[in-house]
Amino acid sequence: MRAHKLLGATAAVAALALGLTACGGSDDPDSTGGGGSSGGDVTLTFWHNSTTGPGKEYWDRMASEFTAANPGIKVSVQAIQNEDMDGKLQTALNSGDAPDVFMARGGGKLADIVEAGQVLDITDLIDDDVKAGVGPAFDAFSVDGKVYGMPTAILPGGMYYSKDLFEQAGISSLPTNFDELGDAVSKLKGIDVAPIALGGKAAWPAAHWYYFFALRSCSKEVMENLPGTKDFSDPCWLAAANALNDFAKTEPFNEGFLTTEAQGSAGSSAGMLANHLAGMELMGAWNPGVIADLTPDKKPLADLGWFPFPAVDGGQGDPAAMMGGVDGYSCSAKAPKEACGKFLNFFMSKENQEAYAEAFVTLPANQEAQGVITDPALQDVLATYNKAPYVSVWLDTLLGQNVGNALNAGVVEMLAGSGSPEGVVKSVTDALAKE
Repeated sequence: MRAHKLLGATAAVAALALGLTACGGSDDPDSTGGGGSSGGDVTLTFWHNSTTGPGKEYWDRMASEFTAANPGIKVSVQAIQNEDMDGKLQTALNSGDAPDVFMARGGGKLADIVEAGQVLDITDLIDDDVKAGVGPAFDAFSVDGKVYGMPTAILPGGMYYSKDLFEQAGISSLPTNFDELGDAVSKLKGIDVAPIALGGKAAWPAAHWYYFFALRSCSKEVMENLPGTKDFSDPCWLAAANALNDFAKTEPFNEGFLTTEAQGSAGSSAGMLANHLAGMELMGAWNPGVIADLTPDKKPLADLGWFPFPAVDGGQGDPAAMMGGVDGYSCSAKAPKEACGKFLNFFMSKENQEAYAEAFVTLPANQEAQGVITDPALQDVLATYNKAPYVSVWLDTLLGQNVGNALNAGVVEMLAGSGSPEGVVKSVTDALAKE
């Protein structure tokens, strides 16, 4: 496959990291840092966000197999609900009691913890075969030429849909613009299902709608320059908010979408799609795996399909552009350096990345492992990703946690009717002024 650089990923991190020196753990290979030790043994504490199903089983197996292959190094695994991860991790990092290995997403969020000296430089710990297999995806975890995380999954976003419900509603072709999407919404209402499932309780799923409207409304130049300029004065940002506001007024989302969870139960937005209670959901490439865990038989949804976010009328963005992120894992600055590096390389082998792709039903970062992808929806995602003229990073990841959270809150306020399109842009500019 042709690997992409995520537009703005490296630039965002580099811009935020200018003048910073790389932080790192002890140079002593035997240092246990934040990991516990007893009698020469080392324990790596490991946080991930897969609390149930094949994903949890995968990480439990990786920990067990790694320990068996590396006597003297034990991995202590803790699974944390996805929506709780950012807050708990930030608290742990700030208190100096962070796990040795933890989930990371690059961008401004990564740059923030690099600046705070809380994450390990793993540049010289990465095996050559892993470097070759992962390639440009390392850009998402690079700051000032140093690598601070191991990519595990490439996660571009788009529209997941039920082929069966589309057929029942008489939707004969996939929407390519918002007139066609609006027509699909009307037809799905006609068969008494929620046209689009949205789990807005955690804010970011609702904000994703604004991100994609911005991707279609703003030019590549505006998106490309955003990491360095942090400038939201271009009219496209407000145009995107107005377009989302207008679309929301057509009532395309499930009833009570602002209090609906995104995943984890049959009543979540992913669960609604999994159980044919909704026709569509906008989400990243982790969604097929989440949906599979919420179907009645706990198997992948047989009729799950995917199509790109539709074009926006008058938008300056390329309608073939994509937005997404790269999930991965970083080591705490206090982690036992050599042990942490060994664990990262272990689960990034071709064989273990193939197992990762199958367990999570997603796109692995190791390009050599992508041949195992059989899910039709993910095959469509990958084909579109390979043809995309550019791929932008999730805006909240790119902008960092404080600014990103302010943006997400502004979008939710607008969708709740207590805010406005102008308020969305103001929420970002006000947060940036405080940086």
